[in-house]
Amino acid sequence: MSQPVLSESDTNPSVVFPDLIMADLAALDILIHEQLRSDAVLVRHVGEHIINAGGKRIRPLLVLLIARALGHGGGHHHTMAAIIEFIHTASLLHDDVVDESRLRRGVESANTRFGNAAAVLVGDFMHTRAFQMMLSLNNMKVMEILADATNTIAEGEVMQLMKMRQSDVDEEQYFTIIHAKTAKLFEAASLLGVVAASGSDRFHTAASTYGRSLGMAFQLVDDCLDYAGDTAMLGKNTGNDLRESKMTLPLIYLAQHGTADEKRLITEYIENGVDAHFEAIMHAVRQSDALEYTSQKAAAQATAASRAIGLFPDNDYKNTLTQLCRFAVERKY
Repeated sequence: MSQPVLSESDTNPSVVFPDLIMADLAALDILIHEQLRSDAVLVRHVGEHIINAGGKRIRPLLVLLIARALGHGGGHHHTMAAIIEFIHTASLLHDDVVDESRLRRGVESANTRFGNAAAVLVGDFMHTRAFQMMLSLNNMKVMEILADATNTIAEGEVMQLMKMRQSDVDEEQYFTIIHAKTAKLFEAASLLGVVAASGSDRFHTAASTYGRSLGMAFQLVDDCLDYAGDTAMLGKNTGNDLRESKMTLPLIYLAQHGTADEKRLITEYIENGVDAHFEAIMHAVRQSDALEYTSQKAAAQATAASRAIGLFPDNDYKNTLTQLCRFAVERKY
């Protein structure tokens, strides 16, 4: 069996295994654009703006890869993958409005180009279109997985909002938030792959752990890259989390282990908005052990994800799922 190799030059992990998944990705792309059809022209304009901007499409890929790894040969996995992508894209549209983001994937965010109202309303359209696709499958298990996921994601975003401008956020609270707002959809995507393949309960348990752990690893690395990444590669400005007064793990670590002066700077910036402290805090995080500590946590989550699918049948799809764990922690974007 061939073993895909990932490199920093890859802009999308799917290019590493085109022969494995190219047909599925092509079918997914057609379905996504079909489902953007609407009598309201703005829906297509906004939807295609954010979808055509690119992105790694890791979440729908998980549906496709896990379904294939477990021997699925039918077509419902394309619809399930499209549902996941619509839910994810809707959350991005809403997040950019809440965070007042100007860039998304290297281009103007939808709220910047089309306005907040358009971004929110098209996000609502994509959520409801996702549920229409769900109903077309007539599968209660799919409904349960996605209803639970969308509710948890919304709770995670609210929890994060409640912790804005609070400098006393601890690791436990942080992990609760990133599980809800990020890892839950990875978990749901993985579970849908098992449902598509009519997999047994043991595969459900394995896929749940895989998706959750991989999602946690992705978010942890994202939080590192926000302090140490390259703006051109990321497609967004570094330091956004700090600008938005979000206590992510690198900053939580510095607040707990830094000097008294560093702790003071963090408190004054997060709670009182002392903008003059921004560069000093960015520098302090980069010079401390905070990024290494966060990277270690990401690596541990990626290892847990890889181990979880040990019971999957040995094939190229399983190999690729394992390689995605490495990609999650080695990527630079």
